[in-house]
Amino acid sequence: MIISDNAKVVLEKRYYKKDSKGRLIENWEKMVSRVANDISNGDDELSKQFFALLDSGFFMPNSPTLMNAGNDLQQLSACFVLPIEDSIDSIFTSIKNAALIHKSGGGTGFSFSRLRETDARVKTTSGVSSGPISFLKVFNSATDAVKQGGTRRGANMAILNIDHPQIIDFITAKSDPSQLTNFNLSVGITHSFMEALSKDSTFDLVSPQSGRVTDTLKASDIFNLIVELAHKNGEPGIVFIDRLNKYNPTPHVGNIESTNPCGEQPLLPNEACNLGSIDVARFFEKRFDWDKLGEIVAESVLFLDCVIDRSKFPLPEIDKMAKANRKIGLGIMGFADLLYKMGIPYDSDEAVEFAKKLMEFIDYAAKEKSVDLAMKKGEFPNYKGSIYEQGKLFRDKVSKNWEKLSADIQANGIRNATLTTIAPTGTISMICNTSSGVEPQFSLVYIKDVMDGEKLLYVNPVLEQKLKDTGLFSQKLMEKIAEKGSLAEIDEIPAEIKKVFVTSHDISPEWHIKMQAAFQEYTDNAVSKTINFNQSATREDIRKSYLLAFELGCKGVTVYRDGSRQNQVLNVGSLKNDTAKQDDRIVPRTRPEFMHGVTRKIETGCGHLYITINADENGAFEVFTQMGKVGGCPSAQLEAIARLASLCLRSNVKIESMIQQLRGIHCPSPMWFKGTIITSCADAIARSLDSYLKLYKAGKINGLNNDCDEYEDDKSENNDKNGRKTIGGSCPDCGGVIEFSEGCKKCHLCGWSKC
Repeated sequence: MIISDNAKVVLEKRYYKKDSKGRLIENWEKMVSRVANDISNGDDELSKQFFALLDSGFFMPNSPTLMNAGNDLQQLSACFVLPIEDSIDSIFTSIKNAALIHKSGGGTGFSFSRLRETDARVKTTSGVSSGPISFLKVFNSATDAVKQGGTRRGANMAILNIDHPQIIDFITAKSDPSQLTNFNLSVGITHSFMEALSKDSTFDLVSPQSGRVTDTLKASDIFNLIVELAHKNGEPGIVFIDRLNKYNPTPHVGNIESTNPCGEQPLLPNEACNLGSIDVARFFEKRFDWDKLGEIVAESVLFLDCVIDRSKFPLPEIDKMAKANRKIGLGIMGFADLLYKMGIPYDSDEAVEFAKKLMEFIDYAAKEKSVDLAMKKGEFPNYKGSIYEQGKLFRDKVSKNWEKLSADIQANGIRNATLTTIAPTGTISMICNTSSGVEPQFSLVYIKDVMDGEKLLYVNPVLEQKLKDTGLFSQKLMEKIAEKGSLAEIDEIPAEIKKVFVTSHDISPEWHIKMQAAFQEYTDNAVSKTINFNQSATREDIRKSYLLAFELGCKGVTVYRDGSRQNQVLNVGSLKNDTAKQDDRIVPRTRPEFMHGVTRKIETGCGHLYITINADENGAFEVFTQMGKVGGCPSAQLEAIARLASLCLRSNVKIESMIQQLRGIHCPSPMWFKGTIITSCADAIARSLDSYLKLYKAGKINGLNNDCDEYEDDKSENNDKNGRKTIGGSCPDCGGVIEFSEGCKKCHLCGWSKC
């Protein structure tokens, strides 16, 4: 496979092995050899087959397999669900186990629905419960302390069922986006709730401990609150929990209560699943090569099944459950690029019908291979009592071919309880230089600024070739497309090209949901997809989308309204109007020659940080920082923060406002310091300002320029330098624009992601 420059950056930073001094000791060929040799477990022929499969770029396994196969860690799965029973012992056991999973590079999902509500009696202590939200915060804090796989903070999913007494508190738990930053939240919605909603009737909230009704609310009031919060900042999402269990292949083993962090993998408690994706864009040249796709599906199923046997699971309970059900999740990536090649608009009936045909083919071929493996290696241990033994399949409608497959399964067994999943493919799609999962492209051109003002362009390869074929390609046009984000407003582009090369925000939510439902129809597990809305979208738009998703058979929905996750910014005075004169603005007071101050030393993830706060006769005046011997970008960023903080102090901005803006900003290297997590250098500065404020109030420091009354933070949209709205700010690694898709914040320049 030809490795693009962008893919090379991602591979070197996140995948290739390094020696003890951080020097690269792998390249593409060595990494693929390592993975193929390990998964084949010493079988030379199988190793050659797996090497060819991975090197072709037709298929890529999930990141933990690429990173950990053949290494000491050997944890190869991405998705885990842990149980939480209604006891302190179970709660804190799950916290410990989640930390072990995060350390190994996996993400975790939990259902908090079994936990009794706040103030419910606890017999063993004669006290009362603090409720699921308080324990959710404990899980979140524990995750802050553990970097996932040594490379990123752990990702979690929390689900609370719609009938839990504290569902309102759960729905509003992330109304402040600075809270529960390590969790995605989803409400588990039942069929009975949807029925109550359709009848505009009431709905009972029931204590999971006593079974008694604690409250009765209008179903529409609960639903409207979910819509309101989703409109505000995209959370919580919703999961149709009864539908997850309708398609549970092993109901005799247990109920599905939760999913992995991005929602594409419903799992039983203590269950894991490893994933992989096929780049479907590679199968089209002048026609779609269905025969080649069938070959790759069969090889991919074999690879993923072998991964189960080669993985060292972090807990014995997970090892037992994973091997008893042998679930795998084969999905796709490159679908948007495939449609570009085929000349089919994403938002069309033709695309939806092709999606169904494509996924049915993959799912059928995967099950055929799994039956073949069962004949050679044996069926999954929990086969007896499963839906397969009863002659059932996941499909609501089956053709004669599917009936034949069902008969084959009953006669010969099947190796894997589930076979197909549509997962996020952030970095592995970057490695393959293709579009993510089944998502439309977020942008067709990205620009990265480098030294001396030079601009590097990352252009969608299908669009680039199309524009070159039509004689339209130019650097100037690509920069214009990057600024706009799509082709919709580019006059130079012909209408027939615009129609096909649509991006995420060109597509109406209805078509997003239709596409998700199309793939879900032939997917065993679930589909990770974000329903993107323009900023002008109304609450009613989101409400209709939720109802449509339920109607069309989706298992869950994640929505995001452009610009809804606003970053708070400092309000350095206020202008009278947009045309205010310079003389009307605040002028910082002049620095005297001599000043006094205090210096604090704080431990951060980057080393010792010394923070000095000086004051004049009017109060706190300036901030200086010094970070050990660190130079380069970190020192420049620290100096920038200190200069801006000083400017604010000299302009009489309240210290409380500055603390509010800087506290809780996260970097990849948080650090415990005197019982508190310092989440970044900016957070350390905020805490020093807070300490200064407290010392002043205690009369231990003279000089403060702020009173301590209530204040309101100014909120404004987060825009990039081109004036275009960004979704999660700038990438902490490379400064690129972050998009929100497949349930994650992602950077398409360097591969950084956060779910």
